[in-house]
Amino acid sequence: MKINPAVKIIIGLGNPDKEYANTYHNVGFLFIDYLLKNPPIIKLLKSDVFMNESGKFVSKTLKKTNIKPEEILIVHDDSDIEIGKYKISFGRGSAGHNGVESIIKSLKTKNFWRLRIGIRPHIRINQHKISINQRPKAAAFVLKKISKKDLGILEKVFEEAAEKV
Repeated sequence: MKINPAVKIIIGLGNPDKEYANTYHNVGFLFIDYLLKNPPIIKLLKSDVFMNESGKFVSKTLKKTNIKPEEILIVHDDSDIEIGKYKISFGRGSAGHNGVESIIKSLKTKNFWRLRIGIRPHIRINQHKISINQRPKAAAFVLKKISKKDLGILEKVFEEAAEKV
């Protein structure tokens, strides 16, 4: 899926405090940093609130810029998607992501674009992927610092996703 050309703002989600820098939960911020290295074509923002309050920031931004929800792209981590993968979606529910849930409640709609960047670790037991019941809970890894190996994987994801954005 390719992003609608009507998108006017890209907003990266994360947590603003230094203690959360370079954590898996902040891949939205890291993607914005990646895009800022190149001349931005459209407006790029990082939320200035904690993940669970993202709706306040997005709502305030839309009011200030007079932009509609369907003209924004929200970039965030997704613990259900394996690291190294991403999905672009429109009009979906939060799937338990508190930042996205906050945005849906604040905007009173789920009709906005999302770039969901996978952070689920690769886990294998006896050369086979483990079952869904054996997966670690998101809380066990989202606030951990991104490993050097995973940072390299994410850089490739950012490069590929940037082409679609």
